[in-house]
Amino acid sequence: MSKMNFSNSPGKIVPIPEHEALREELEKLRTELSMLVLERDELLFVECKNIEMAYMLSVGGLEYKAYEIECAVLRLKRKAEMIQAKKNRQEKVILSEIETALDKEFADYRAKLDEKIRKMNDALERSKGQILTDEENAELKKLYRAIVKELHPDLHPDLSEAKKRLFQSAVDAYEFGDLEGLRIIAGMVGGPVTQEENKDMTGQLIKEKERLTKLIQTVNKRIASIKSEYPYILKPLVEDPDKIEEKKAELQAYTQELKEVLAAYTSKIAEMLR
Repeated sequence: MSKMNFSNSPGKIVPIPEHEALREELEKLRTELSMLVLERDELLFVECKNIEMAYMLSVGGLEYKAYEIECAVLRLKRKAEMIQAKKNRQEKVILSEIETALDKEFADYRAKLDEKIRKMNDALERSKGQILTDEENAELKKLYRAIVKELHPDLHPDLSEAKKRLFQSAVDAYEFGDLEGLRIIAGMVGGPVTQEENKDMTGQLIKEKERLTKLIQTVNKRIASIKSEYPYILKPLVEDPDKIEEKKAELQAYTQELKEVLAAYTSKIAEMLR
């Protein structure tokens, strides 16, 4: 026998109490998930980017220089080894061939140097961006959370492609602090759609509860992961001026040591080629 109840009005469906209780649980889970998604995205798109920007602007230049010289030292060391190997085999030393081989061997180092330059450029660009007031930042978060509740694909698996694109636009606007863009998108978002009662509703609601619970666990793990990785782990450093100065002094001393090693290898190679 069906559990569906009907009132005296034809065609009007009275919600089943069991379903109402499950829906209340689902709403709590959706609220919890939307808060966690906001926290995760705040970490990814705002806090971590600000931490990395602060780090790059304070010590990034020194770190790049140290790594650049370190790469040069490793390259000269390898060059000396290759020259010595040629001499041991009594082969002619052709420097152009050695340099070509070194370019291939050290391609990854060059890529890492380029990545450091990109990060520095990003930090410089971000530092020139518009800074929101506390009130504007609070509104940005409030709007984004409301949009997440209505448009996040994890909360709404059957979302249309158009709405998925709209949600991605919201993510982009949030990442770049585009308050006006979020206001427009929030204005386009409607309220929740009421679901009709049916025989399978209990099973559907239970499955949705399980799905949301797993998603909450996944997002919690991601938040913990973000807080244990670069650049978030630099937060204590960038917030402490004394630690920044210590890091600068450490990098300057290391750079000086590298310069001395570089000079030694340069002299050694010159001697080998005489």
